[in-house]
Amino acid sequence: MMASFAVPRHVCGAASLLLLACLTQAAQAQSNTNAPVATSPPSAELPAGAVGGMGDVNVFPKRVVIDQKQRVASVGLFNRAAAQSDYDITLTDMMMTEEGQLVDLASVTDPAAKARVRPASSMLRWSPRRVTLASHDSQTIRIMARAAPDLPPGEYRTHFSAVAVPNSVNGFSIEQAAGTNNPNSVGVMIVPRFGISIPVILRVGETTMTAGLRDLAITAEPGGDRAIRLTITREGTRSAFGDLTVTVTGSKSKVTEIKGVGVYPEVGQRLVHIPLDPALDPRLIARGARLTVTYTDDDFAPGKVLATQNFIVP
Repeated sequence: MMASFAVPRHVCGAASLLLLACLTQAAQAQSNTNAPVATSPPSAELPAGAVGGMGDVNVFPKRVVIDQKQRVASVGLFNRAAAQSDYDITLTDMMMTEEGQLVDLASVTDPAAKARVRPASSMLRWSPRRVTLASHDSQTIRIMARAAPDLPPGEYRTHFSAVAVPNSVNGFSIEQAAGTNNPNSVGVMIVPRFGISIPVILRVGETTMTAGLRDLAITAEPGGDRAIRLTITREGTRSAFGDLTVTVTGSKSKVTEIKGVGVYPEVGQRLVHIPLDPALDPRLIARGARLTVTYTDDDFAPGKVLATQNFIVP
């Protein structure tokens, strides 16, 4: 008896990357195999703000927000590989934890936690659902929202994923993988499927959000590097999304930063670690140093300071 499986690995979040693993049959085919092939020239360049994952596909933009003014959105795919690739396009509802991890909502067993998530996949339509891209070619995926007129105000979310479809196993048979030519033996071949995910957010009616920063500290990370640890707090019906910047208090001297940090509505706070460059001048983070952390919006009102907090290195 022989079996062949593929392991998808999705990378999620604009600056926060997520690795998922789930077993699917390598030979499984999707229905939309005749999706249009991209027609962009081989010299197509990546737009600013495109994000990439562990595989060879880039996605633009880094997140999609749909509201009552704009019910249709577009996501661009770019194949940066040297060969043609096929990609499955899916929408998956996910839940954020207070540590910033994203987990498949279908796997959540806590009813209270699950109830805090407002999934959007059932209200969205997208096309095509499979694309074939030549090397350095691109393709646009259209996403359209169909929200019920009596849908309660708030923010609903799902996650758009583009996952590479393995073309072949390069002539390597399952028997070779199992190390035997016995037809009655059991062989398993693992074929990685790399991809990338970005959030797709549907906002209905008026939404609110306030954010804060607390529990700031400098910690030692696994491996010996140091980082600034903090907690972002969030209240309201809308997610927070923006950049965290650490500067010397009273100046613009930048110590470190991290971009694209989100806190989704199902959590009221998120723990964040901002890595510190080992080559950083140690005087900037020595005992008694005064630092300021600023959380700047990159979503609802780009450039607006969502929260700021000073602290003294103990």
